[in-house]
Amino acid sequence: MTTTAVRPYTRRISPIERGYLNAAATGTPQLIQMVLEGEGTLDADALRQAARAATLASPGLAVRRSGAFWRATGTVPEVVELPAGTGPDDPFFHRDLSVVTGPVCEVGLIPGERPQLIVRASHVVTDGRGLRQWIADLFRALRGEDPVGCPDTVDDTHFRAAAGEVPPSPGATRLTGLPTIIGRGPAGARPLWLRRRVPAGPSGVTARAAAALSRHLATDTGRLIVPVDLRRHDPTVRSTANLTSQMVLDLRRDDSWKRVHSTLVRALITKAEVAVLDRDFLRDNPFANNLSEARELDGTRFPCTAIITDHGEVDPETYSTPDFRLTSFSTLPMLVPYAEMFLSACRVGDTTELTLSCRDRPGARETADSLLTDVAEALRSR
Repeated sequence: MTTTAVRPYTRRISPIERGYLNAAATGTPQLIQMVLEGEGTLDADALRQAARAATLASPGLAVRRSGAFWRATGTVPEVVELPAGTGPDDPFFHRDLSVVTGPVCEVGLIPGERPQLIVRASHVVTDGRGLRQWIADLFRALRGEDPVGCPDTVDDTHFRAAAGEVPPSPGATRLTGLPTIIGRGPAGARPLWLRRRVPAGPSGVTARAAAALSRHLATDTGRLIVPVDLRRHDPTVRSTANLTSQMVLDLRRDDSWKRVHSTLVRALITKAEVAVLDRDFLRDNPFANNLSEARELDGTRFPCTAIITDHGEVDPETYSTPDFRLTSFSTLPMLVPYAEMFLSACRVGDTTELTLSCRDRPGARETADSLLTDVAEALRSR
């Protein structure tokens, strides 16, 4: 009897991921951080066993860079026990994760009346959907269920083919810098995070938030990046890879959310996020074509005003166990070299969790707080 050897998980580094490698090389950590809060208890040892099971099923969260490839090393994300009361100022939230030495993912556990689970991963190797799939398997394992797994090794080229006919994207031109909105002067190395819980769960969150932001523009126009999950073009793919492309949209001062929403819908219908995949990243990048150009972005002007990502509805049952029930799900968005701010939205039931990330500089907190108040009001309005 012969047995067939199982090939270790290996996939090629995609053009999208090379863009994040370029951003990380500027010294700005490219991280996804998801914060799950709830009622009950979570056991650290049980989490370690569950993390092992989830990673065996989704080895893309245990990779290291090897030349032009990602190769699984068997490194299971570590579970770090943090003291009760640990907050976002703790070094745990700010240390980078190396895609060369690994690990590329780790879990923090903060005990208390409302325990928190913080799942951190390198955005170079995964995206929001990919990480949420791994976390869902983590909780399946905690409940004694079998993980579903994400074994696929496809990259963005697969979805370019799966999308079928796509109208060509306009030629890329270098985007000029826009004056800053949030604060002035030298910025600290760490991001400033502001969080707001809004008792509303409306449709069109991205458009509503963008319209509220447009009231704060320093000039007549701004520029918006909306991340789009390429998996929508082939829902059968199960992968934790970074499969998120970007749509770049113009924003007008005092824009209406319905106009922004219409623009977004048209861009999705024409598969604008797929069309940009045909560009040569090293020659046709609208933000920076090499590391030197990326480092020239000194924080006084930005090609992009804001990145807005709506993670959509989060089902509490997916991230709960008999001993722990999820009540809140949010993210801590990273700083991006070419964007002034990054706004993230997640919905649990009838509540939307907003988190804004920006540079910590003089006047930033007050301005960002005012902006976030306007976004929250926009989500509550009809």
